[in-house]
Amino acid sequence: MKINNSKGRFFGILGATIAVALCCFTPILVFVLTTIGLGVWISYLDYILLPLLGALIGLTIWSYFKYRKDCNCQK
Repeated sequence: MKINNSKGRFFGILGATIAVALCCFTPILVFVLTTIGLGVWISYLDYILLPLLGALIGLTIWSYFKYRKDCNCQK
């Protein structure tokens, strides 16, 4: 029996993409880093979060098409 894991993979990657997007476009991560005493790292966030967001958006698109192919959801 083949277990289809593409649906879980898609929703997991989608959740990660949304989390990174929230950290990029809202000051959530700035408040968290300042609160725990790591405010020095704030200036480096753009070098990490923006490429990560681009990679996760690409991975989300890829996993969506894989999910659609695996479940035969074609209309």
